[in-house]
Amino acid sequence: MSDEGRARLLAAFLAAAGVTHFLVPRTYDAIVPAALPGSPRAWTIGSGVAELACAAAVAHRRTRRVGALAAFVLFVAVFPANVKMAIDWQDEAWPRRVGSLLRLPLQVPLLIWAWRVARAGRRPEDAEESRRFPARFGRNFGSGGGGGGGRPG
Repeated sequence: MSDEGRARLLAAFLAAAGVTHFLVPRTYDAIVPAALPGSPRAWTIGSGVAELACAAAVAHRRTRRVGALAAFVLFVAVFPANVKMAIDWQDEAWPRRVGSLLRLPLQVPLLIWAWRVARAGRRPEDAEESRRFPARFGRNFGSGGGGGGGRPG
């Protein structure tokens, strides 16, 4: 899959997940860890808004990198809720129990996906600069005077 396709799919995934927070909020309210301050509904709405914001940022090339990095952080942040769901649903019917357990290892490919989109979302000028820096650094700080007076540039 192309970098663009991977980014668009991530944006769609985040948007769909964000919308579900508003369509079926009780499902999310139930997995908000009790240790968090405030109401579970506030956390549900907040995380839904965060997913929608990440989706919008990933969808646009200019904000894709920061959006994908934010999605990466969001995937880490919601992991405790997934653990809580797996614990709370131990006595549920097997499809729900299995589904809650599968959410845990699913976080790993989500993290990899967001990271890859973020890396691919670097601006071309950033990528060019990172390719040039080692050569400039070596020329200016290498042995045999590069005329740079010891400063990069």
